[in-house]
Amino acid sequence: MDNNAMFQKFVAFTTAVHQTTNEISQDIRPKSITPVQYKILEYISVSQPVTLSKISDCMLMSMPNTSRELKKLTDKELCEKVTDEEDRRKQFIRLSAKGEAMMGEAFGFIAARFAQRIEKESEEEMQELAHALELLHRKVFY
Repeated sequence: MDNNAMFQKFVAFTTAVHQTTNEISQDIRPKSITPVQYKILEYISVSQPVTLSKISDCMLMSMPNTSRELKKLTDKELCEKVTDEEDRRKQFIRLSAKGEAMMGEAFGFIAARFAQRIEKESEEEMQELAHALELLHRKVFY
């Protein structure tokens, strides 16, 4: 398969990933936070601890806007800053206990919706799916 054909498959796949992600996470966000704040918490949850610049890069937000949203999340006691022991100038962001609980509940709902999508798959297909996900993660999404 040539690179262009592979790229077209990649584009179709990533588009489907975004669409499916939106479908299974629809109406999950607590009303006390904005969609942007939820996405930030979701990113922190799976990548913590992270730096402000990593959050900014991943969210495609300016550093001042990211900092402002993190301040709001910190004020709501959903995340916290931790100073790096080796480099005291560096700070990491992680979820607080309250943030962990909120995201745990959200991921619980998402997991249930995901389980519904794959409930009819055989054990063999489940193993194939797991292998495909591991391969994609290792080769494309590292």
